[in-house]
Amino acid sequence: MTETRRRHRNDDSVIVRLLHTKGTWAVVGLSANRARTAHGVARFLQQDLGHRVIPVHPRAEQALGETGYASLTDIPDGTKVDVVDCFVNSSRVGAVVDQAIEQAERLGITAVWLQLGVLDQDAAQRAKDAGLNVVMDTCPKIEYSTPTGF
Repeated sequence: MTETRRRHRNDDSVIVRLLHTKGTWAVVGLSANRARTAHGVARFLQQDLGHRVIPVHPRAEQALGETGYASLTDIPDGTKVDVVDCFVNSSRVGAVVDQAIEQAERLGITAVWLQLGVLDQDAAQRAKDAGLNVVMDTCPKIEYSTPTGF
């Protein structure tokens, strides 16, 4: 079977909208460890941009004053999640994206954001095919500080 795979290209208008529209970000890989990059970026999303941040980590640790959950499936019904922000290894992000797709209707997920260095073209395509917006291989802090429409 020959299939033409198109490489994902980030859409600047999606990035601007996600960063500037107040919402809830489920940050997968966020723990209570303040030394981790995920913690600093999540704090930026929460404190500087005004987003609610929900920690998602196998240990279900509380972080940034929010209850943590072991997976997206553990987030309670009635909780709105706009963006699933993935701070996981590229080899594991496909499973997180698949879970976001599976939980999209229940949680209201509209986008997945794969952090800087997190790449999975197939997972990005699955998310797009499911109607989700995708941002890949970049960081909200970097994007917010660039001149793209800010």
